Amino acid sequence: MDAEGEPDDVPATGMVRPGGRTARVRDAVLRAAGDALAEHGFGGLDLADVARRAEVGKTTVYRRWSTPAGLVADLLADMAEQSVPRTDLGSLDADLAANARLVLRTLTDPRQGPLFTSVIAAATCDVRTAEALHRFYEVRVREWAGCVDAAVARGELPAGTDACEVVRAVSAPLYYRLLTGGGALDAAAADRAAAAAAAAARAGVYVS
Repeated sequence: MDAEGEPDDVPATGMVRPGGRTARVRDAVLRAAGDALAEHGFGGLDLADVARRAEVGKTTVYRRWSTPAGLVADLLADMAEQSVPRTDLGSLDADLAANARLVLRTLTDPRQGPLFTSVIAAATCDVRTAEALHRFYEVRVREWAGCVDAAVARGELPAGTDACEVVRAVSAPLYYRLLTGGGALDAAAADRAAAAAAAAARAGVYVS
C-alpha cells in the first residue's frame, strides 16, 4: 500500500486489469477527467483536481497517468472502446446518415461537445494528445468504413472506393462547424454532409 492507502500492484499509465477495484478506480478517474475537460479545457486539467472529483488518492492518479496528456490518452482509448457500434441499415445513404446523426449527437452533447473541443485544441500543441486523438478517430473510422465496403459489395459504389475517406468526408463538415462556428450544427447539416459524401463516393471521387 502507498502513503494514501492505495494498492501498489497496479499497472502504470492507465493500463489496467479488467474488473475489480482497479477498473472501478479507472472508471471514476476517467469520468472525472472528462468532466474537468468539458468545464475547463485541457489547460485547466489538473491531476489533483481529478483525484478530488473521483474521490481517489492523488498518489494513485499521479502514479498511473503521470501527466494530463497521459490521462487524456487513456480517456480517448476508453471512449473508443465504449463508442456506439456502426449501424447496418442496408443502404449507403441510410448508413452514412446514421453516422452523421451519431457524430451530431456527440458534438452537440452538453458534455461531449466541449470535451472534444478541448481535446482537439490540446492536440495542436501536445504530441501525446495528438497521437491519442489520432488513434481514437482511427478506431471510429475503421468501424464505420464497413458500411462503405458493404456498399461496394452491393454494387452501390465503384470498386476501389476508399471507405475510410468516405467516412471522414461525412464527419469533416460537422467538425468544421463545431470548431469555427460556421453555421448551425443541426440535423440538416448532418444530413447534407452524409448526402454530399454519398454523392461524391458514387461519382468515384474516393476511388484510390
